[in-house]
Amino acid sequence: MSLDPITLTVIQAGLQQVCDEMDLSFSRAAFSPVIAEANDRSDGIYAALDGSLIAQGAEGLPVFVGTMQYSTAELIRLIANGSTSPPEPNDIYIVNDPYLGGTHLMDVRFVRPYYRKGKLWCWLSNTGHWPDTGGSVPGGFSASATAVEQEGLRLPPVKLFKKGELDQEIYSIICSNIRVADQRIGDVKAQAAALEVGSERLDLLLDRYGDDTVQAAITELRVRASLQMRQLISRMPDGLWNSKAYVDSDGVVDEPLLIKLQVKKNADKLIFDFAGSSPPCRGPMNSVLATTQSSVYLAMRHIFPEVPISAGAFEPLEIIRPAGTFLDAQYPRPVSGCAAEVSQRIAEAVFAALVSALPDRVTAAPAGTSGNFALGGHDPDRGRDFVMYQLSGGGYGGNADSDGLSNGCSTIGISKAPPVEIMEQTFPVIYNHYALHEGSAGAGKTRGGFGLDYELELRNGEARASFVMDHGRFGPQGALGGKDGDVNKVIVLRGETSYVPKHLSKEQDIALAPGDRVWVRTPGGGGYGDPLQRSIDAVLEDVRLERYSLAQARDFYGVVLFKRDGSLFVDEGATSESRSKMKRSLKQLNPQA
Repeated sequence: MSLDPITLTVIQAGLQQVCDEMDLSFSRAAFSPVIAEANDRSDGIYAALDGSLIAQGAEGLPVFVGTMQYSTAELIRLIANGSTSPPEPNDIYIVNDPYLGGTHLMDVRFVRPYYRKGKLWCWLSNTGHWPDTGGSVPGGFSASATAVEQEGLRLPPVKLFKKGELDQEIYSIICSNIRVADQRIGDVKAQAAALEVGSERLDLLLDRYGDDTVQAAITELRVRASLQMRQLISRMPDGLWNSKAYVDSDGVVDEPLLIKLQVKKNADKLIFDFAGSSPPCRGPMNSVLATTQSSVYLAMRHIFPEVPISAGAFEPLEIIRPAGTFLDAQYPRPVSGCAAEVSQRIAEAVFAALVSALPDRVTAAPAGTSGNFALGGHDPDRGRDFVMYQLSGGGYGGNADSDGLSNGCSTIGISKAPPVEIMEQTFPVIYNHYALHEGSAGAGKTRGGFGLDYELELRNGEARASFVMDHGRFGPQGALGGKDGDVNKVIVLRGETSYVPKHLSKEQDIALAPGDRVWVRTPGGGGYGDPLQRSIDAVLEDVRLERYSLAQARDFYGVVLFKRDGSLFVDEGATSESRSKMKRSLKQLNPQA
């Protein structure tokens, strides 16, 4: 069937709109702030035969773009071999098993078959971050877990809804294994309702244009996405590019984990090889294959954002399975840090490898951590238990055109930190301050963005804090002469005493009493290009806004400033001398500079 360009474009937008409306419905109806406010969720449409991605919501997390495709394919495989019961209209499967195409256990996926004229036409699926799925610590982020069972309840694909009705027995099993179970029904119904909205909107699209026309458009869009990605790759210079990135530690053994990457261009195809990366680790920083693959996909989405989201866009990207490394986790390896932390380090390795080949498209490394902070306890004022999940932003990397964004969302998605006011209304906490992490941006011709600086205090009751973050040992990498961003910092404050975790930004089960505080400063993005080429006016403006101190302006950029009568002035002679000395110092460190 031949489709004119206008019809093809309208159908493409229509499929996108179906997913966008699912996203919006999910967030609006959800109970938990992490979904309702932070939008830690995603919705998509997947092919009936093989689960390949047809469309995903523009406001969904990019890291789910590969995992939900992988997970849907696994569901189809299990149905085919009889391990899972076959679908019927209005069924909804629930699954969070990381080894079946998932991420961590808190990312719970619903999958619904969509029928037309009695035939399975496609699958509708979504993922939402549940605040708790059981396990050894509230929120699921067990920083020292050594087996996946310690992280929570693991669900293979089972029908939570059968012909549209909630299976109370399965739901009771789930509720018996998670905290604050009485609050989950709001998220469950919101997640199911989003798929119902998707079904209704897809009905309207197909009724308007016809099943055959829409199916032909889907096939054509996949072909075109593949072709567009191949064309962009073919314009790259030939080469072989290598990079390294590091995870601070696995939370159990206090040693860095290495991500070693080689990217090879082969005509119109890129081959990603992680051979030489660290072996599987004891702690929860292992990554399942689906997340590793999806991390490469999302990195390439950052680099080539104009390619439509479709399974075709992934076809020119070959990822050699990193068997025997912590990037191909097998049961029972713990994985709570894979989606939120390791995935971002994989993306950082892709950026570092390709920035020299595509300097106008690739940025320096962003903050690279989701700042996962879970707090669970009892609220005596409300007479109930609670589980709070806080994610936070950081600085983006500088790029060829501009400075990095400050306090932006993480590399893996567009989830934003829940509003402070919502968190204080919902949980027994107060934020004593919430500001930019001054001085955290990596220096460069274009600097990185600044991270976030906040302090949270428990107002009453008792609670246990756990966090799985990263970039506490190594700051986000600068690019093409730019400097690294500042590291992640976590301090627990009890009265006049302070405590820095052994693993810097990974710890679990920290008992908090009223008045105890947790102080978090997230990383700044890496700088891009030689800092000595940065405009003096730009440095002056950052100091004026108190983003950098006078000392940092001198040390990072060789710009000497002084204050007089409340105003800032540049010491031109000292600046010239300072920049000259810095240049000589840089040449001594790197003769090629």
